[in-house]
Amino acid sequence: MMEALSPPSGLTVEVVEDVLLVVPQGLMTEEALRQCQEQVLALARQTGLRRALYDARHMVAPEAHIALMQQQLDGELGDMRLRRAIVVPGTRIAYLARIAFFEGEDRVFYDDVEAALAWLRSES
Repeated sequence: MMEALSPPSGLTVEVVEDVLLVVPQGLMTEEALRQCQEQVLALARQTGLRRALYDARHMVAPEAHIALMQQQLDGELGDMRLRRAIVVPGTRIAYLARIAFFEGEDRVFYDDVEAALAWLRSES
């Protein structure tokens, strides 16, 4: 089952089987990050899915304020809890991902989508 919302250029947010798949490409901007969060939340509400795989292997490392902005957006989630696996290509994006997704059930994986999916699915 695949269902997607119309994303901005360089961003895909869709349902693949039992997870929300988020694929940012290129440089993440403030506007793209807002749209990404809105699309993830819309699909989570629509489908009831709370597991999200962020495949950031083709993303250019953004400035630190983008990671801090993700923290702020997550603060506005209310009672919605997401379990997120973030797949990164290297240490710079891993560091930023740990800043961005520092609360809740989030984990960073280095270039290993299969391990990320296994972890996401390890708990209902």
